[in-house]
Amino acid sequence: MLEAIRRRRSIRKYAKEEVPEEDLREILLAAMYAPSAWGAKPWHFVVVTKPELKEKLSRATPYAAHAAHAPVVIVLVADMSLARRWVEDLSIAAAHIMLQAAELGYGTCFVQIRESENQGRDAEEYVRTLLGIPANYNVECMITLGKPAEKKEPHAEGYMEERVHLNRW
Repeated sequence: MLEAIRRRRSIRKYAKEEVPEEDLREILLAAMYAPSAWGAKPWHFVVVTKPELKEKLSRATPYAAHAAHAPVVIVLVADMSLARRWVEDLSIAAAHIMLQAAELGYGTCFVQIRESENQGRDAEEYVRTLLGIPANYNVECMITLGKPAEKKEPHAEGYMEERVHLNRW
């Protein structure tokens, strides 16, 4: 697990290679194993592969441009009738997606949607409207996914003793 964590880097350039359905299912299964408050599992995942939709998603925030060229964009959505701690629940699910993807040799990048905007337009409402997400569902983020077309070295930083406090600060 630590090796997958070290290898997981934010990738914004992807090879023009499709993600096989079995790999995508395994990545989403990892997300579904994430813990959630009170076991609510409020998540839904919108898997976007259509080029015209990815192009439009790339305009959701100033930091989403690379979504246009990713083979897959996964949008993480919370059912607010089930959610009690939806931000935390979906953030953990997103981490599971990124780590499982790294384990399978894929690159990912987390793109914040909640509380984001682009040119004065609310990013969450933009994505909700674009993808036909019902009003009682909140959009946390989207994750771009594909085989990396850029090389980034694994994280080199090690254990930081000065950041660990035993029993008290």
